[in-house]
Amino acid sequence: MGLVAIIAEALQQLVESLPIWQLVLLGLFTFITVAIVLNVLKQIFLKNPNEPPVVFHLVPFIGSTVTYGIDPFKFFFGCKEKYGDVFTFILLGRKVTVCLGTQGNEFILNGKLKDVNAEDVYTGLTTPVFGAGVVYDCPNSKLMEQKKFVKFGLTTEAFREYVSLIQRETELFIGDKFKAPTGVIDVSPAMAELTIYTASRSLQGREVRAKFDHTFADLFHDLDMGFSPINFMLPWAPLPHNRRRDRAQRKMAQTYLEIIQERRQRGDLSSKEGDHDMIRNLMSCVYKDGTPVPDIEVAHMMIALLMAGQHSSSSTSSWILLRLATRPDIQDELLEEQRQVLGKDLPPLTYDDLSRLPLHSKVVKETLRIHAPIHSVMRKVKSPLSITAHTPTTTKTYGIPTSHTLMSAPGVTARQEQHFPEPMTWEPHRWDEGHKLQYTGLNVEEEFEDYGYGMISKGASSPYLPFGAGRHRCIGEQFAYVQLQTVLATFVRFVKVYNPEGRRSVVDTDYSSLFSRPMAPAMLRYERRDAKSTIGEKQ
Repeated sequence: MGLVAIIAEALQQLVESLPIWQLVLLGLFTFITVAIVLNVLKQIFLKNPNEPPVVFHLVPFIGSTVTYGIDPFKFFFGCKEKYGDVFTFILLGRKVTVCLGTQGNEFILNGKLKDVNAEDVYTGLTTPVFGAGVVYDCPNSKLMEQKKFVKFGLTTEAFREYVSLIQRETELFIGDKFKAPTGVIDVSPAMAELTIYTASRSLQGREVRAKFDHTFADLFHDLDMGFSPINFMLPWAPLPHNRRRDRAQRKMAQTYLEIIQERRQRGDLSSKEGDHDMIRNLMSCVYKDGTPVPDIEVAHMMIALLMAGQHSSSSTSSWILLRLATRPDIQDELLEEQRQVLGKDLPPLTYDDLSRLPLHSKVVKETLRIHAPIHSVMRKVKSPLSITAHTPTTTKTYGIPTSHTLMSAPGVTARQEQHFPEPMTWEPHRWDEGHKLQYTGLNVEEEFEDYGYGMISKGASSPYLPFGAGRHRCIGEQFAYVQLQTVLATFVRFVKVYNPEGRRSVVDTDYSSLFSRPMAPAMLRYERRDAKSTIGEKQ
């Protein structure tokens, strides 16, 4: 009897002797093993020298999803050392080509519409959260019009009004959550709640703010979970977090629709001079084709507006307090700066005051440098592209086919030694002229372009890009700085924060969502300062 016949007979006897469940497991194990072996052989013998190198991985489809998801920056820097500035990895079955460095940021973030597309990547994630007909659930030209509508509330004139509103909301919040002389607080949910209050009161008005309480913070958390990475593949799956997302979206949209309908019924449609009511403005807006903005789209734009700021501001304000807890000296400097510049009686803040408090600005800027809320920015390749990249041994030009998705990681350049000495050291004074950690090459010449909603910076050449660049640069960038600096200045007046006993550094970063944030729980000790509110009764 031949060897093959002997093996076949042995396998037949084995199969006949095993119960069904064990046969199923054996078959599954065999299938996975064969798939892994074929995948490894393909990577070794079928490399395409004209395309970026593929990050080695064992399991097909899963690829590098787990290592990337645990710590994107560790993954990026590890791959850069091995493959260079341009490489491809498998993310839930997708071929994702990463382009690092300022050149990579420029290549992706300022890519032309005919070459790269954001809508194809993000609509599955954003549409269930924001709602239909807005942001990425519409043609890019319509999105640019919507951005122009929203810029109504993002002017210098509006900011002048917002500062006092944000300060007042922050004081009320501190009085409620930090009322004891000393205590411990989980900073992330606290700052998420405060961000909703300050953003809704300033950007969306008294009427919206009056409807928001801590239960709406929970709704926004449920909406936020709609950005879970699994929703790249399964945005419509009946998973528990998606069901909560959908309930929260319906509740939020209905809240805005009720406000809109009540206004129409009482004829409250005309804007007044100096009025920055975003809902009233959107209710009167008309698209270029003559179509008035439907009420449901007004509601969805209001959700998108609040959600967009929610991520960056709540995460960044949390990181600011966590970082300040490690530097009591900086907290004292901030308070002293206010006293010297504004007066020892600490009068109410104004918009013009913010530019006179440079250390406050540097604290925000340094925090955004290390803790940029969005660690990865993606675009779908629409036309075959090529890029010249530096590898560990040479410089090479790669072709990127339309089957790939592009990924930019602006936070990588902000963490590179060549740009920022001791990059992982949180030091606001590195932005001082002549500081030993200062980077002196940040003054790149900016280019500006109007994508349909006003002139903005195209610039992607700077290593500091916490708000992106190009046509999809965050239009709320200036509002975020105003909001964060005002919240910071108000906290400094009332509260001093410290790490809990036994913790000497900041908490780790949670990358489980597409938006990075402090790992929960992020506890802080606080002590109330002997400060008194200088603002009047609740507005």
